Amino acid sequence: MSHQADTADVEGSVTARRDGAILRLTIDRPSQRNSLNRLMIETLVGALTDAAADDSLRAIHLRGAGDHFCAGADWMATNSGDGQRPRTGDLVRRIPHAAHRLIELVHTIHLPVVCSVQGWAVGVGCNLALASDFAVAAADAVFWEPFIDRGFSPDSGSTWLLPRLVGVARARRMLLLGEKVSATDAADWGMIHQAVDRPALDTAAEELLQRLASGPTVAIGLAKQALSFGAHASLSQSMTQELYNLELSCRTSDFKEGLEAFRQRRDPDFRGR
Repeated sequence: MSHQADTADVEGSVTARRDGAILRLTIDRPSQRNSLNRLMIETLVGALTDAAADDSLRAIHLRGAGDHFCAGADWMATNSGDGQRPRTGDLVRRIPHAAHRLIELVHTIHLPVVCSVQGWAVGVGCNLALASDFAVAAADAVFWEPFIDRGFSPDSGSTWLLPRLVGVARARRMLLLGEKVSATDAADWGMIHQAVDRPALDTAAEELLQRLASGPTVAIGLAKQALSFGAHASLSQSMTQELYNLELSCRTSDFKEGLEAFRQRRDPDFRGR
């Protein structure tokens, strides 16, 4: 699998590299702190859409090249063109298939997503980390939702993700006051999985990826789906969904292997099937 944004007219790319059962996605525009232009977002959406249908994949790693994770959407590049004013409703038509689709895919794909964050995670970059299943950040990383400071309202899932992760009061501080949050505070708030010293970032992310990639992939995906479903469902509805997921996971080869490993008092050898 290989996706590369066309850089003939716009600088920046996204690389998608297979590493065994892990798909490694790298945002590669370090000169602009890995801010995302339209083609880069399209590349990420395409790579994740392909990954969702690839039975050989078992985990996804999302990272940024250089000193920063992602400084958000490049509005100058995204909105540059022939100089004509866009038609009314341009954002409503375009963004659901671009940045919003990207966040939705990271959040809902039935593969565990680990995000490595260094330097700045801003706007849609911040929300990419929040939508991931596990965000691991260098202790000196900074999370920032700068929408109000730029004069427009929040997007890319921030008003849904933040209150559920950190509570409404802290979400207001980030979204209405534009407060920047350090990685250590983000970890204390439950906004991300872990903050580590910068030299330990790669090791911490890799340990998570290897653990997830060697797990029961179908059951992990169904558990991820149930967590998302439960965010807007009653207890009864959630338990009903759990039953259907349980029925599916109990029909996998990994379920049989898990039982056999338990009987034999050994570690299971899950194959993701």
